[in-house]
Amino acid sequence: MKTDIRDICITQCVDSPYIKPQRMTYTENGYQKAWDFVQSLDSVAIILHRIDEDALVVVRQFRPPVFLKNNDGYTYELCAGLIDKEGKSIREIAVEEVLEECGYAIDSEDLQEVVVFHTSVGTSGAKQYLFYTQVEASHKRTDGGGVDGEVIESILLAREEMDAFLCDTSIVKTPGLGFGILWFLRHTTCKGMIK
Repeated sequence: MKTDIRDICITQCVDSPYIKPQRMTYTENGYQKAWDFVQSLDSVAIILHRIDEDALVVVRQFRPPVFLKNNDGYTYELCAGLIDKEGKSIREIAVEEVLEECGYAIDSEDLQEVVVFHTSVGTSGAKQYLFYTQVEASHKRTDGGGVDGEVIESILLAREEMDAFLCDTSIVKTPGLGFGILWFLRHTTCKGMIK
């Protein structure tokens, strides 16, 4: 799936609800230092195991910063979303993201917490909460694809293709997806059991 990208214009970002550029000055071991960074929202991501296919459901979408680096901009990622919905728990947001992006209906009780880590430590340091859950064809409710103009393609990545996928440098993938695949290969069996 390829979308039509045109009429590109880059301007200064001064009033984003998502990020706030800042500079921190400090002294470390007697040296005066300054560091520019972006305050950004935390996020949640889900390792989504389609057990009847023994595959991960991953998403592919256009990312403007990647486009400026490679003139393509399409990345492969875990299903994920920002923690920006007031009054909703992280698990509730994860459930919504799985339905919106991939079309699967899951229960928050079925989410197994994997780890919490910091992303983009040199530029934002935001936290990402990573969960694992299992789905099958019967959980599919919609085509997914995102909301509010998002263009998200969900793809099945079979277990036997994962090593080659990770090593393919022509595919832009996020570190979170790489970690998720490695966790999946180490901690699950082809029957969907947790090792």
